[in-house]
Amino acid sequence: MRLRLVPAASGSGIVFHRTDLDRKIPARYDHVSDTRLCTVVSLPGQPEISVGTIEHLMAALWASRIDDLTIELNGPELPILDGSASPYLFLIQSAGIVEHGGDRRYIEILRSVRVESGDAFAELRPHGAGAYGALGLDLSLAIDFASSAIGRQALSVSLTPESFATDLAPARTFTMAGEIEALRKAGLAKGGSLANAIVVGDTKVINPEGLRWQDEFVRHKLLDVVGDLALAGAPLVGRFIGNRTGHALNNKLLRALFADASHYRINGSAFAGSPLQLPAVAAPV
Repeated sequence: MRLRLVPAASGSGIVFHRTDLDRKIPARYDHVSDTRLCTVVSLPGQPEISVGTIEHLMAALWASRIDDLTIELNGPELPILDGSASPYLFLIQSAGIVEHGGDRRYIEILRSVRVESGDAFAELRPHGAGAYGALGLDLSLAIDFASSAIGRQALSVSLTPESFATDLAPARTFTMAGEIEALRKAGLAKGGSLANAIVVGDTKVINPEGLRWQDEFVRHKLLDVVGDLALAGAPLVGRFIGNRTGHALNNKLLRALFADASHYRINGSAFAGSPLQLPAVAAPV
């Protein structure tokens, strides 16, 4: 697998280019075609032209304030690397970014919008009075798992480049040990290992190195939220509140947001001097 991040013209947005098929897929919420285990985008009516496991890179791009980029890869799935967003963030920071002289669009939440599935929910709200984070988005999430190694965890973060890099990016994806065999029988998680995921038993974490934080699980779920919301097409200004949400509900939230124009407005010049482009960098894995 070979992945390259290539500069793109201002206003072109973030696009995946399957170089093996020579087809391009916009990185947008309305192109999401599958949310099992990861977020997958594809061309409408052509599910075979797809790219999966995009959420970690999308989160790193959003936190780095990159709006225009071509992501070249020669296969259907982005490298999982260590299961977090830190390797992608390292590549972006190593390559450097280029500022664009024009206005940067952003999407301001005007009215609350909420989606639910049982006791799980995801919600976007307008900001209250006062300042907001440098990227315009505050996030609060709670999770609850039967395994005592996870249990109930909650975390709130004001999204900035610094908070993303230190508090969310290193958090790894995780799976339950009892689910691995079923996933592999279904043709999923074939490349999964202790090197790229936390594996959790009923009462303990199986990885010999342990956790990066005791609440690494909710941190990774928030990382996924950032990556999924990055498919809005522009930065969001507002508050995200969720409980036991996942890729499917995160995508459903964006679809509900854009289904009613009274929920939001699109503005410019939100963040002066925002870097929008990225020099090419190869990442063979």
